[in-house]
Amino acid sequence: MRKETVSIVAMACTIVISQSIALFLAPFFFAMGAQAFPDPNSVVNPIIYIILIIAFTALILGIVKMRKKNLVKYIVLGSFFLSMVIVFFVPLWLLLFPLPDDPRANASFVLSIVISALLTYALFKKPEWYFVDAVGISVAAGVTAIMGISFSILPALLLLIGLAIYDAISVYKTKHMVTLADAVAGERLPILLVVPKKLDYKFQEQKGLKEQIASGEEREAMFMGLGDMIIPGVLVVSALASNATDAKLGILILGIPAPLIVAIGTLIGGLIGFTVLMRFVVKGNPQAGLPLLNSGVIIGYLLTYYLVFRDLTFGIWQG
Repeated sequence: MRKETVSIVAMACTIVISQSIALFLAPFFFAMGAQAFPDPNSVVNPIIYIILIIAFTALILGIVKMRKKNLVKYIVLGSFFLSMVIVFFVPLWLLLFPLPDDPRANASFVLSIVISALLTYALFKKPEWYFVDAVGISVAAGVTAIMGISFSILPALLLLIGLAIYDAISVYKTKHMVTLADAVAGERLPILLVVPKKLDYKFQEQKGLKEQIASGEEREAMFMGLGDMIIPGVLVVSALASNATDAKLGILILGIPAPLIVAIGTLIGGLIGFTVLMRFVVKGNPQAGLPLLNSGVIIGYLLTYYLVFRDLTFGIWQG
């Protein structure tokens, strides 16, 4: 594990950066009504989201089976473009036109489209690892903020448990997630975080993951799906957003509002889960990330919430 330590620490830092940005953006997205679901308390929300993930995965795998990998690239880049438009819109609005009734504010939406189009084109033409990672972390942060304010605690817990089970089945049983990761890496698509073990690594020369696994060849980079940052981050953001009542915000610990302490504790739990996960990853075989990552954030949330509020309801039943 010692050889991969720098790469592992770098990957952990990207998780912290992405989820910290999400925590910062979440109140602004909430203020502008950018939730993905109108009722964050509905337990139907995680069911809908999981069905959408399974359907999109099935679509991509079906296209891969038809040997239409270029079509996969266009679909993923198109989805990424739409995500970037949504994610960049609010920060640009806040940066350029902080007053919501400013008649020029629509210009931020146009600018978001232009920037997203340019980044998508750049990802298509020269998808090098550092550029893929920079865009991926930015988009993951925005999506995490939006999803975090869209799920209150109970739906968020159900989402994380459901997706952890699905991830384990798709990696260890059906193995279709390995096939998907192989297709994504082969097409240099930006839904994987790429952390090279050497600075001269070229993502554009990356071989297929299945090919490397079969040959036993040492991998030149470590990969993590953006979902492994986004899904645990949903509970991190929800820990802040769902507990941000006047009473709880009035509780300060070392000058920090209690809900933010709970969110930080949730993030730390995820990092502990990540550390355990890496001990398996360095052995060389594909690993399902969400079972350990989601378990980490869930335990981190429950433990920190109880230590801060001494309440065994864990904020699950609040309106």
